[in-house]
Amino acid sequence: MAGAKTSNSGEEAGLAAAPHSGLFKNYSVDSHYCEYFGADAGTVANPELISRLAKYAERSLRRRNQAAEQALYDLGITFTVYSGDGSIDRVLPFDLIPRPIRADEWEALEAGIVQRIEAINFFLRDVYGPKKIIKDGVVPSDLVLKNKNFLKQMEGVEPPGGVYTHICGTDLIRDHDGVFRVLEDNCRTPSGVSYVVENRHLMRRSFPDLMDGLRVRAVSHYGARLRQKLLETAPVSAGPSPTVVLLTPGVFNSAYFEHVFLAREMGAPLVEGKDLFVDDNDVVQMRTIGGFERVDVIYRRVDDAFIDPEAFRKDSLLGTPGLMRAVKAGNLTLANAPGAGVADDKAIYAYMPKIIKYYLDAEAILPNVDTYVCREPDQLKYVLANLDKLVVKPVAESGGYGVVIGPKSSKKELEELRAKVKADPDNFIAQPMIDLSVCPTLTDKGVQPRHVDLRPFALTSRSGVWVMPGGLTRVALREGSLIVNSSQGGGSKDTWVLA
Repeated sequence: MAGAKTSNSGEEAGLAAAPHSGLFKNYSVDSHYCEYFGADAGTVANPELISRLAKYAERSLRRRNQAAEQALYDLGITFTVYSGDGSIDRVLPFDLIPRPIRADEWEALEAGIVQRIEAINFFLRDVYGPKKIIKDGVVPSDLVLKNKNFLKQMEGVEPPGGVYTHICGTDLIRDHDGVFRVLEDNCRTPSGVSYVVENRHLMRRSFPDLMDGLRVRAVSHYGARLRQKLLETAPVSAGPSPTVVLLTPGVFNSAYFEHVFLAREMGAPLVEGKDLFVDDNDVVQMRTIGGFERVDVIYRRVDDAFIDPEAFRKDSLLGTPGLMRAVKAGNLTLANAPGAGVADDKAIYAYMPKIIKYYLDAEAILPNVDTYVCREPDQLKYVLANLDKLVVKPVAESGGYGVVIGPKSSKKELEELRAKVKADPDNFIAQPMIDLSVCPTLTDKGVQPRHVDLRPFALTSRSGVWVMPGGLTRVALREGSLIVNSSQGGGSKDTWVLA
């Protein structure tokens, strides 16, 4: 099981028992599981890494961290935060102390992610096809068919190779026992992989002496892998040389930097909806200075509702009319497929262990966080009686918005939440508050523990699932905060899978 404790050598045990030296002299994790020192200093991720870090002066580390953040700004590696007062471009705060993952831990994580994504693709193929899982009573019919992310336009449409979610980001947390659990699946347009690659580039420039000699698995080949996986899912009608493009909503999108980055890494054109059209043969064409060029695969970073004004929102100016006609004609692969979001719905999430068992006849390698679905009367009753102990989430929201952390909420906030849940129980789930693991982080008070999560990225094609080693480690920079989302003040770290 991922996160299980392992025995240490005498050297490791000694180092773990007395970590408070040098850079770590004031570091204390209390009851949290630490990504460096384990539970109660019982497991050491990598003694050599800890020993090297402990020798650095805080002043030197702070100087390097400032240089790294300046480099992010100079390179334009930003995201956009929107509010009632307008929008602002911000650099995602970067912390130079990496988050390590042992090789044996990663092996279990990788197997669990592959299993989960295989089950998700089986589920999507089924619910848009014969619906056996619904007929067999494993998943409630209305939870799928009345879900706002379920698109009737996709019924009877099977994408090339049966792949619905080509790019998936799986959000993982580690509890106080050191066990990795899945917090959320992201099957629509998961973001953040550009920071994984750029964080590694920053570490190599800013901290080469720390990395020297440590066997850390590479991440810089993600763009080439992404291109290859997308080419493998091209429609048969594309012929021997398919064309891949990345479709962006434009420069005002919060993740526009990532769109530019990935298009460059893939060597693919970056296009907007107006750059494409669908011809009379239901083939997508791209306008270029040399004329029209057929497009076979679109990695789209435009939400379902805006992708095709013929099929979805009529007022959309972001998509291209007729894309769904091209999909249904077998002339286009959309990655991810429209309607894939029904699989990462927070209510469907609660059924994922059953979904895995149903399609793969196996127990889930990576456990879920215990989840209460408020649409179920008995579970609703429990949630309403324990709001002060639970984390309540709206099913349709993302990015940390709308989440209410019961133990940290006032009586007034809890009463307002109670009214909302009672009025629309189908829109809420609840989970116990997980004591997220912590990782040493450079703060104004020196090196202190801060809560982290992990988003590995996986690519799926006809040849199977490939998982990028590591992923995006997000860190809650505010002391005591459990919210790691960048839009809520979180930052990021480089993630080192140790070979």
